Amino acid sequence: MGAFKKDTLFKQSAYRNKRAYQVYLNKITELCISMFEWKNLPETVDPRYLELALMSDGRAVFFKDEVMGYLALRCMIGGRWNVYDIPTERTAYAVNGYQNRLNPEDSVIIYNNMLRTPSIMEIETYAERLWDLDRTIDINIKAQKTPLLLQCNEKQRLTLINLYKNYDGNMPVIFADKNLDMDSLGVVKTDAPFIADGLFAMKTHLWNEMLTYMGISNISYQKRERLISDEVTRSQGGTIAIRYSKLNARRQACDEINRMFGLNISCDFREDYRIKDLEYMINSESEDGETNLMAAGEKAEGDE
Repeated sequence: MGAFKKDTLFKQSAYRNKRAYQVYLNKITELCISMFEWKNLPETVDPRYLELALMSDGRAVFFKDEVMGYLALRCMIGGRWNVYDIPTERTAYAVNGYQNRLNPEDSVIIYNNMLRTPSIMEIETYAERLWDLDRTIDINIKAQKTPLLLQCNEKQRLTLINLYKNYDGNMPVIFADKNLDMDSLGVVKTDAPFIADGLFAMKTHLWNEMLTYMGISNISYQKRERLISDEVTRSQGGTIAIRYSKLNARRQACDEINRMFGLNISCDFREDYRIKDLEYMINSESEDGETNLMAAGEKAEGDE
């Protein structure tokens, strides 16, 4: 019975861990595949599939099929490489069994970034670190509710389990049988310290670090405060640099595709709050160089 109970608790914990990991993996994946806006793509090219391929494989191949028209699919690379480390042989494929052997004369490889690497490894790493913090917060909060270790003999174990269910269910009054041997019970206080707030701050910092890696603008402070305008701009330097690594790789592919097939495809980073500052925020810079960040519609102190 005891071994079965332990096995059940372990499975429940493993399920919660896996679920928390999957939640963060899905969130970060969605951010990754929705950052870029492809314009003037042929109707036969699916931008969602294209971004998924770039995220997981680090590359995709654009070409024109004789029957289906223009396609952008996953590809296997092989054969010789040219002087710029671009494979001269590439095979487009799909899960339905479709394959097409291509070459530099009839196709263009689209890369995920300037290093030509996928994003999936970093996505999985951040998802794992975030779920670990999330579950640690859950455990610490739970420990505040159950700061006691109960000792009893085997005969009273079931009775205490039922009593604990009432306690865990927030029962205002817990009734015990008069035959309960109180002298044989022992209580040890665990005194678990409350650290959930610090863990949450760490999780927020890690989330912002992930956004920076993705190239998505973020602000690390959690409350409105006065900032030096130059500091606000410089804080986004790493974000913009990483963004351009991915964007330039896509734009380079667009130029090659347009030259080869006579198209007018382009790719841009989707607008975020930094680009739409003037619409979303009112920036008022004082004489000392500080900038007040105020939600649109609010007025500065002293304004009528």
